[in-house]
Amino acid sequence: MTPAQKGRAGEDLAAALLEQKGYRILARNFHCRGGELDLVAAKGEILALVEVRTRRSGAMVSPAESVTAAKRKKLVSAAYAFLEEHPDLQQTMQPRFDLVLVEAVGEDPKTWQTEHLADAFQP
Repeated sequence: MTPAQKGRAGEDLAAALLEQKGYRILARNFHCRGGELDLVAAKGEILALVEVRTRRSGAMVSPAESVTAAKRKKLVSAAYAFLEEHPDLQQTMQPRFDLVLVEAVGEDPKTWQTEHLADAFQP
């Protein structure tokens, strides 16, 4: 499995996890000049701006540790761009940054472990 395929599989698992928790996926892979949001999901009044981090089991850097200050800055930039394009969501929902951490145990995504960290960091 290529890194791109592994990343896509991790995003698919993250979307499924969030949907199981009652979130509705509004957007996937929102790109802008400043960065990218992997998933945008809504639940109640919460607008979750989600970064998905997929790492193989035993990697030197855990999925959570791979979200550096520079990465957070890009996420914030992408969030502003998304909210600018969707002012209705900004007026009716409370945005927050979530992480979904995926640990790839083996090659089969069915064996991978996922963890959802709600409100993972502040801008």
